[in-house]
Amino acid sequence: MVGALEGARIPVKKVIVVGSGGMLGHDLLTGFREYSVTGLTRKQLDITDLESTIGALSDADVVINAAAYTAVDDAESNREAAFAVNSTGARNVAIASRHAGASLFHVSTDYVFDGRSSVPYSEDSRPNPTTVYGESKLAGERAVVEEHGDNSVILRTSWLYGFNGHSFPRTILQAGLQRETLDVVDDQWGQPTWTQDVVAMLEHLVDRGVPTGVFHGTNAGQTTWHHFAQALFVLAGWDPERVKPTSSEAFSRPASRPSWSVLGHTAWENHGIPSPREWQTALQEAWKAGLSRYADPAS
Repeated sequence: MVGALEGARIPVKKVIVVGSGGMLGHDLLTGFREYSVTGLTRKQLDITDLESTIGALSDADVVINAAAYTAVDDAESNREAAFAVNSTGARNVAIASRHAGASLFHVSTDYVFDGRSSVPYSEDSRPNPTTVYGESKLAGERAVVEEHGDNSVILRTSWLYGFNGHSFPRTILQAGLQRETLDVVDDQWGQPTWTQDVVAMLEHLVDRGVPTGVFHGTNAGQTTWHHFAQALFVLAGWDPERVKPTSSEAFSRPASRPSWSVLGHTAWENHGIPSPREWQTALQEAWKAGLSRYADPAS
């Protein structure tokens, strides 16, 4: 059922994407074709500076905050830097959006959960981050609600891949060109999610004028990194048995990785918006759209 306030908003004229230099932010600039879209990279806007943020977003109708400190391992030893962007920065963007009278769509992460579940996390599942990165992103979510709760939407995503910057498919396919076999963890479950699908999800939310709420912006289904890598090998025409399963213990890192990052999608149905499609379908389309180039020795 669509919320009573949806569709009653002021018509959108200008969308500002904060963090447009990132993988998702870059793709957001090519979406929203019915609107005027402006991007602000980290060099163009320091969201830890409140005054600058208020000025930069003063004429926005919609703000999409895709800016984040995403170095999960580095965050363990750089807590202050992670919180500066993911918490203080998120708060500043929310304040600036409120000053502008703009709707805010804030991108968050599955890392706000502890990864110990065995069923999909619902939008109202209790957060319990186990890493500094997750803690800082949860603090950002709460700051957004505190500062602009009546006109902000939180979109949690995970296992993102796209054509710009580093991503799991790019790493795996380039390694497949160079090595006979690969060891990939098979005890972490999640939802590979194409950035273009996240763009479409955000477009749906903006078009419907959804004022508030938490949504999970991931492709549907579930798999492990190992099976994801094998699916990429199949698309490349390679033997998937070259990808060998291993455990998380074989890849010791400063920050733990969630063993379960599967998110539920009930909120989409509740708002009368199509639920995200299956990750396999999205991957096949992404492959045809350009992901295949990473399996090309000449690329």
